[in-house]
Amino acid sequence: MLKLAGFAASNYYNVVKLALLEKGVPFEEQLAWLGETDPAASPLGKVPYAITEHGPISESTVLLEYVEARYPERPLLPADPYLAAKVRELLRYIELHLELTARNLYPEAFFGGKVSDSLKQKLRPQLEKNIAAFGKLARFSPFIAGERFTLADCAAAMHLPVLGGACKIIYGEDLLAALPVKDYLKRVGERPAVQKVNADRKAGTEVMLARYQSKA
Repeated sequence: MLKLAGFAASNYYNVVKLALLEKGVPFEEQLAWLGETDPAASPLGKVPYAITEHGPISESTVLLEYVEARYPERPLLPADPYLAAKVRELLRYIELHLELTARNLYPEAFFGGKVSDSLKQKLRPQLEKNIAAFGKLARFSPFIAGERFTLADCAAAMHLPVLGGACKIIYGEDLLAALPVKDYLKRVGERPAVQKVNADRKAGTEVMLARYQSKA
């Protein structure tokens, strides 16, 4: 059985976990904190990674592609090559241009650290630009790429709430507010798999924060 390694507070871990749940793929969760990962499975010490029947795989987007190819039942990518590419495009925008840009704010937003004012001022126009570009691609009708729930929704459902929360804390407003993200998240939040992942994330975040506090 496939093993998914990481921790429930990680949004990248949860993207892959959500895809597995939506596809109905049996898997086991293996707790792996940053700094305590298997170096043979994740050479950079990142999560998530997976232990498959053939060996380990790391990097969340690669894991999504593997899961989709290995378990083609209940597909989360369209069969049409162009439509599949559009889903991958949205996935790339969410992870590379939204989440990874906003991630620079997380130390202050969520972990009691400090981000310099100059960096916060630099990031805001970049985030606004990237969010506007994402808005030109996303359809929200009712899902990110159109009528079907896809891999892009696995990323959006996990990353967008974190991004919006960080912006509220740092800038005093949700920079996603111009897009119909709130209604979208409410809609996908009714899916059992999303509810499961969000409940586990809430519990896992409490464990993670307690762990950090005990080491402080």
